[in-house]
Amino acid sequence: MQRHLERPLRSNCAATLISLCLIFESAAIALASNQQPPRPRITGIDHVSLYVSDVKSSQHFYSDVFGLTTTCPQNTGADPCFLVAGSNQRVLLKQEPAHTQNWLAEVAFATDDLAGMRNFFLAHGLHPTAIHDASDGSRSFQIRDPEGNPLAFVQRSPLKVEYGPASKQISTRLIHAGFVVKDRAAENRFYVDLLGFRLYWYGGFKDDGVDWYELQVPDGPDWIEYMLNIPANADHKELGVQNHFSFGVKNVHDAAAQLRTNGLKAFDGPEVGRDGKDSLDAYDPDSTRVEVMEFTPKEKPCCHAYTAEHPKATAP
Repeated sequence: MQRHLERPLRSNCAATLISLCLIFESAAIALASNQQPPRPRITGIDHVSLYVSDVKSSQHFYSDVFGLTTTCPQNTGADPCFLVAGSNQRVLLKQEPAHTQNWLAEVAFATDDLAGMRNFFLAHGLHPTAIHDASDGSRSFQIRDPEGNPLAFVQRSPLKVEYGPASKQISTRLIHAGFVVKDRAAENRFYVDLLGFRLYWYGGFKDDGVDWYELQVPDGPDWIEYMLNIPANADHKELGVQNHFSFGVKNVHDAAAQLRTNGLKAFDGPEVGRDGKDSLDAYDPDSTRVEVMEFTPKEKPCCHAYTAEHPKATAP
């Protein structure tokens, strides 16, 4: 009789051990999940960096034509830096490397917890660079998105001295940057699923198409724009149109008049685009498109309604 009882007893013990193992495994997974650091805030665009072939020509364009402050406070770096006075945003110029295709060298996002942001990436198996301490007191690190677009995250203290915009300055705000994207789903897993970027608007040349896909940062109104359906063999001029950035203004027609006064005679627009916003397109000496766009739409956009608040003249 004992032999008949022994087998069920051993079976019951084995089943209990398996159940306990599964419980402990689930608890360990839950604990590991709970220990992943939360994502710090991403509040907007800190700066854009541009590759240029002739630094002096580009300095003239951004300082004299667009009226940006020619020296960023406390900046002693090698790259020319322009303050977008009225905000704490910047435009940086870098000498072009050999054989570059994307002249939008870097899009940088502002955060108020840089170390936490870096730890967040590390916890998700990504590989940010070490934190760099700059001469102006800012701290930053670099990382690339799934398609290799260069990004930075920056923590910057408020300016100690307020720099008012010069009378010839076109805008006091950077509001978005756009770049060529081949795989929207892969990019969304990074920007939307991981970082929490939010849909702002999308549309296309045709009502049923998607050629532009815009995502706002999680904790502010600035956005990035996927430039979709761009041919793989696009030349420098076409890529200069697609890889771009934008200033925001209340009235683009006033901005156009100021650009003419500042010496820029040739630019596209102003005109209302498919997104319902009135804007113009200027091009720097290396054919990088610099958009000037009104903060709010003048008309109903095509294709899809806006799903978030529009930016304002002053930085949040």
